[in-house]
Amino acid sequence: MQSATTRRHVQTLLTLSVIVRLAVWILVYISARLLPLFDASPSILINGTPPSSILLRWDAFYFAHIAREGYVYEHEWAFFNGLPLLMRISDHLQALAGFGTNGWGTLLRGGAGMAILCDSTHVLYQLSLHYFRSPSLAFLSAALSLLSSSPAALKLASYNEPFFTYFSYRGMLACARSQWAAASVCFALASMFRSNGILLSGFILWGMLVAPFLTGQKDLLTPRHLLKCVLLTALPLIPFIHHNVTAYLLFCKPSATHIPDWCTNNMLPSIYSHVQSKYWNVGFLRYWTVSNIPNFMFALPVLLNVFAFCWFYLSNLPAIIPHIAPLIRSKNNDVTPPPQLDSPFLSPSLLPHVLHALALTLILTFNAHVQISLRLLPSLPLTYWAAARLMLDLPKWGKAWVIWSVLWGALSCVLWAVFLPPA
Repeated sequence: MQSATTRRHVQTLLTLSVIVRLAVWILVYISARLLPLFDASPSILINGTPPSSILLRWDAFYFAHIAREGYVYEHEWAFFNGLPLLMRISDHLQALAGFGTNGWGTLLRGGAGMAILCDSTHVLYQLSLHYFRSPSLAFLSAALSLLSSSPAALKLASYNEPFFTYFSYRGMLACARSQWAAASVCFALASMFRSNGILLSGFILWGMLVAPFLTGQKDLLTPRHLLKCVLLTALPLIPFIHHNVTAYLLFCKPSATHIPDWCTNNMLPSIYSHVQSKYWNVGFLRYWTVSNIPNFMFALPVLLNVFAFCWFYLSNLPAIIPHIAPLIRSKNNDVTPPPQLDSPFLSPSLLPHVLHALALTLILTFNAHVQISLRLLPSLPLTYWAAARLMLDLPKWGKAWVIWSVLWGALSCVLWAVFLPPA
């Protein structure tokens, strides 16, 4: 049963979410109409400059093309089929309503319209409320999420991120409530949009195996429980496996006249890994070049925000998990009593979120195109819990975060509208 305060917060967040989406749309629309396009492809594919052409930027080209034609080019296998599938469904629904079918405009409008339905703000509020037991802190965290680091991708365009973020939050909330089957389904849906979804299985593994082990509830770890854990952990991996197996069956037939190198060069052939490496130059430290320094600068604030919170949390780990403190003290010859838990951000239940955030942020920093941190790190609730901590514990840094979020958010909308990076 929701309290009056909670209902008021949810209503306020819904209103603010609508206002932010309108502001993003207006800013992008005005920028696209008044400023010249760096790449004229959108206006060529969609005659003139109707509203639909404004949605055709960067990755939206790939999603719309896959929705229309399927996977035609090898490099398109870097994108999963979740969003193209939704775009095709929406296209059919628009055709039934008399708005045409299988055109760039209908596909893009359909993807953007479905993304609007995946407003994750209220889910983040419920998740934060569960962990912090504070309506005001939950409201602050959710409100900060409205100032996202990539407003065009998260609030406007036909992109993967709104869906991935929504289902990630839903799955995390289900895990927090020990609803493991629901969490597995949500994480599997998230994995249909981004490969990073396979990391979300860790929350189920943590909740069903690691947490009972750490808390001494080993009697729960029965064979039946272990089997259930394995099955529920495996479900979010299926979209990634299906994507690669489909490509393998398509390209790696022994009867084929030409078999790609990736079919035979790897122990586990993966077209996803192949195209990421070949066409996007993804790999350890490959992106660490002088020409990419601007992209690192773009992503630096959101990366530092997450890293700082992880350091804050993990440096207090002896106090968070008391039974490992003696091991750490004996190793370091330190007999100083552990610090007291005087912060809501040091809850032991946040540990899986910290580990997941640290792993994903390290991957983005050292093994990916770092600028996608701007649209992927919002899928971490910890990004906004970290911002809330700045607001409460380090007000000057919190104010700086808000100012950066507003200014960068507005600038990124303009850059996105005129087809300039970061994508």
